[in-house]
Amino acid sequence: MAATDLSHAHPLLQVSDLAKRYGEAEAQSTVFEQVSCEIAAGEFVAIVGNSGVGKSTFLNCLAGLDSWQQGQVLHQGVDLSTLNEAQRAIWRRAHLGFVFQAFHVLPHLDVTQNVALPLMLLGRMHDGGEQRVQQLLQAVGLQGLGPRLPQQLSGGQLQRVAIARALVHSPPLLLADEPTGNLDPSTAQQILDLLLAQTREQGTALVLVTHSGEAAKRADRVLRLTAVGMQTQETAAST
Repeated sequence: MAATDLSHAHPLLQVSDLAKRYGEAEAQSTVFEQVSCEIAAGEFVAIVGNSGVGKSTFLNCLAGLDSWQQGQVLHQGVDLSTLNEAQRAIWRRAHLGFVFQAFHVLPHLDVTQNVALPLMLLGRMHDGGEQRVQQLLQAVGLQGLGPRLPQQLSGGQLQRVAIARALVHSPPLLLADEPTGNLDPSTAQQILDLLLAQTREQGTALVLVTHSGEAAKRADRVLRLTAVGMQTQETAAST
């Protein structure tokens, strides 16, 4: 697959000299620092790196779920560090889809309700929302499982609920933390197809953390996160 030419696209997301540290003063431990990158609308970027380097933490920073000690995260020119917690929550609701590695589905809601939650929060259930939910349940292979509660599902099925929920409101920014990690190869391929379709058809910027070489090969760019920055890594899609 040829890479999409986004060299002239205005960045949707800009990360400048980002540093994440834990602890106080001289006892601080650095997770990563000097991390800079830009992500364009409609671009699929894979983030790779050694275990423990902070890939999930980096995604949490991009989502405004975690704080950082240096640098900026700008979304369409808005500096997330200037927003308070309530403002960040409102921003996430409107602009972000997040596939968590630990799923974070709500145990008291059934599958349909979990997937529909972003639309409900945005007041969009009466604007084709129910049809959109059913379309996504079918797209991720969960048709007929809408009435089930999360405790009645397997890990792979929970992963697909999380993916459908992240996609349902067609967010301009989609962050995914190992979204195919609990899936068999065939289903993983199906999910990657769905994520890529969202990116191409709706101009969504997709940032995907992965250890899967197959997933990384499909990205427009592969960025390797290290403790001292972000490096571009060649991928089959760019050759």
